[in-house]
Amino acid sequence: MLTIYGIPNCDTCRKARKWLEQNSVQHQFHDVRVDGLDIETLTRWADRSDWKELLNTRSLTWRKIPQADREDIAMGSAISLMLMQPTLIKRPILECEEFIAIGFTPEQYEKLIG
Repeated sequence: MLTIYGIPNCDTCRKARKWLEQNSVQHQFHDVRVDGLDIETLTRWADRSDWKELLNTRSLTWRKIPQADREDIAMGSAISLMLMQPTLIKRPILECEEFIAIGFTPEQYEKLIG
């Protein structure tokens, strides 16, 4: 089963969920704000992708972090920040046993799910 991680009011998450529904792809939604995340999940994502791709450096939450703390951030520090502030995670994350997809484009999902 596919799991899509995100927040309900995120435009990109809504587009991804709509695409999945329109293409009759069974999935479950995991609200990272309400349902939270654990270190095992974030570490698994970091191991299956480039952890820097997971970090949403365009978010308002990221811009509120002091510049000194953002410079030369390491994976462990980034994961800790994402655990404390789930809006720092680039959305949506689509995960199943075979793959992880960060972000959404219809072309990306078509290629992965077909």
